[in-house]
Amino acid sequence: MSAPEGFTEFVTARSAVLQRAAWLLTGDAGRAEDLLQTALAKAWRHWNTVAATGSPEAYVRRVLFTTYATWWRRRWRAETPSDAYPDRAGQADVADETANRDSVYRALTRLSRQQRAIVVLRYVEDLSVSATAAVLDCSEATVKTQSSRALATMRTDPQLQMFQTGEISS
Repeated sequence: MSAPEGFTEFVTARSAVLQRAAWLLTGDAGRAEDLLQTALAKAWRHWNTVAATGSPEAYVRRVLFTTYATWWRRRWRAETPSDAYPDRAGQADVADETANRDSVYRALTRLSRQQRAIVVLRYVEDLSVSATAAVLDCSEATVKTQSSRALATMRTDPQLQMFQTGEISS
């Protein structure tokens, strides 16, 4: 069976952005790929209807985040995170960037799942409060409250230099 019209083009154009969101949610490249593949498979089944809405990315993004929440509710624990990362070959000049990225990731993992989803949608995916509320199927007040609490928690993390210097604010 061939892909529905426009599906392949959509996946080619938007999968990298959606993959980044999935990775930020799961914290694991393999689970992020599984999450994105599951979301795209769900969208593929209804692609003609999804494409007709005019915003297929919003639909796929919502499926991505709701699938992520469903996996958590089902206590899906195929892998467990570790404090130790394997050694990686690389150039010394990217060490600060890698350390900052790791610090942000670790700070995200200390947030609740809802707060992590809100931070990813609001500040990484740059969605509005109302769009975030729509994706997560919650009120705008919940998005604002949880966003504020999440950022306050992240600001107190001593490893996050960018929050301490005020580069990111609520």
